[in-house]
Amino acid sequence: MLNSSTELYFLMISILIAYLLGSVPIADRVSRRRGIDIFSKGTGLAGATNVRKEVGFKSSIVVVAGDTLKGILAILVAQKFGVSGYWILIPAFAAITGHWKSIFTNFRGGDGLIVLGGIIVALFDVLGVISITFAMIIALGGQKLFYSSLMSIVAGTSSLVVLCAIFEDTLTFKLAISVVVLSTMVLIHALKGHSKRNKSKPSDPQLQSEAQTL
Repeated sequence: MLNSSTELYFLMISILIAYLLGSVPIADRVSRRRGIDIFSKGTGLAGATNVRKEVGFKSSIVVVAGDTLKGILAILVAQKFGVSGYWILIPAFAAITGHWKSIFTNFRGGDGLIVLGGIIVALFDVLGVISITFAMIIALGGQKLFYSSLMSIVAGTSSLVVLCAIFEDTLTFKLAISVVVLSTMVLIHALKGHSKRNKSKPSDPQLQSEAQTL
């Protein structure tokens, strides 16, 4: 990869497309169809959890499906352009950045956890689905625990590394390790954002609830 200017060009195009895909404001659009500005409600995040609480369960399912698809498409498009190996993580991060800072919503967005899940599924196929399913079980089973969603992502990525170590080759295992780094960046971004909001509105019960479910 990147042995020629053409390959660099395709990488740059993949990054741009991934960012635009990540920027698609699904949670915002779904909420506005119900007459709700999701950025002014609850946690102020354009994510499935906030949509479920402020708009409704059915709407949150649409957001989950849409945000997952954004991550999957970002990887598939990059692969179509010949991006492979560790380079694939650059458009992956671009998709997450687009979700964080969407050009369509004045650079506001969500945490990017579900987009990350879509990226993992696209990169690791069946093993990705297994690890994300495990993460979802942890999230659902520990809803009343602090930062249950963050705990689920840690569990999911950890299980991915273990599965790749057992069933995949060395290159795929190393890619899984690299995805853990990407996941850590997403978690740090989420924690910083939630900490900032909790400090700005310490008495808001919605934000206290957010610390439990993220």
